[in-house]
Amino acid sequence: MVTAIFGSVELGIIYAIMALGVYLSFRVLDFPDLTVDGSFVTGAAVAATMIVSGYSPITATVVAMVAGFIAGCITGSLHTFGKINPLLSGILMMIALYSINLRIMGRSNVPLLNSDTFFTNIRSLWGNTGIDEFLNNIFSTIGLGAFVPRTWGIIFIMLIVTFAIKIITDLFLKTEIGLAIRATGDNKRMIRSLSANTSGLVILGLGISNAMVAFSGALIAQHGGYADVGMGIGMIIIGLASVIIGEAIFGTRTIAWTTFAVIGGAIIYRIVVTLALRVEFLETGDLKAITATIVILALITPKFIDGYKDRKRKKQKMLKLGSLQSANEKGDQRATFNTD
Repeated sequence: MVTAIFGSVELGIIYAIMALGVYLSFRVLDFPDLTVDGSFVTGAAVAATMIVSGYSPITATVVAMVAGFIAGCITGSLHTFGKINPLLSGILMMIALYSINLRIMGRSNVPLLNSDTFFTNIRSLWGNTGIDEFLNNIFSTIGLGAFVPRTWGIIFIMLIVTFAIKIITDLFLKTEIGLAIRATGDNKRMIRSLSANTSGLVILGLGISNAMVAFSGALIAQHGGYADVGMGIGMIIIGLASVIIGEAIFGTRTIAWTTFAVIGGAIIYRIVVTLALRVEFLETGDLKAITATIVILALITPKFIDGYKDRKRKKQKMLKLGSLQSANEKGDQRATFNTD
């Protein structure tokens, strides 16, 4: 059980990069971008194909990000220059990417089991540091030796990578261009009246968003040891679930805090899915239903909580008004009695 949770934390950290991309398009730009289901696979397909062809994992991952950026820019161009509905633009690009991804891979599945990937390099380098032995000895000393992961390297390195992307995103959204992108998502007419190029801002924002998604897809392919043309189905729901769960639990005080909440939401989502799949009557094929249920609960629960708080406040207000009214009536009665 504990080993499975460590594995889910690893995946959650990697998927958090994709969730940050979804946050950028859905929350910052207010653009329902369904390209995610396709660009995630594009990142995985490009990385896997290049690694199998002999390129280094880092080079393959960077090229995968570029491919995702191009896919996002095309979606933005379809909307801004083609005047196509944003939802339809994402759907059209997602459908086109299915064929493109098949072309890139040349088949429906590309295995990486016998290839050097980003994570195999981490394991080999991390094993020489002796950090695993040091940490495992500490856990064994306190009686938790059975609860340690196979290696701590992936979690530590991916935390560094994910939080580096988070910090870069936070800093970017505070720049002049980043503020313009945020303003475009809030009120496109207002920012256009200030002579800002909203079309270019939308294209740039969607490009960056899908670059993050493709980066996450490339890492997931290297982590799982394969790239498959169907691995992106429902990915947009996973991203939304991470964003919604994070916002519901941690709140949205500032941009920096919200991006942290998205990362936390991605990790919590993977842990919840892992625990749900441990239930006897649930199977691996129920993953999408579990995801939909989690999103529904994450959307409905805050509304019920807010409704309960509103009713409680109204009740307290009515009681207060009632007590004040009764006090006034008693005061009037005393005044009448004294007059008589």
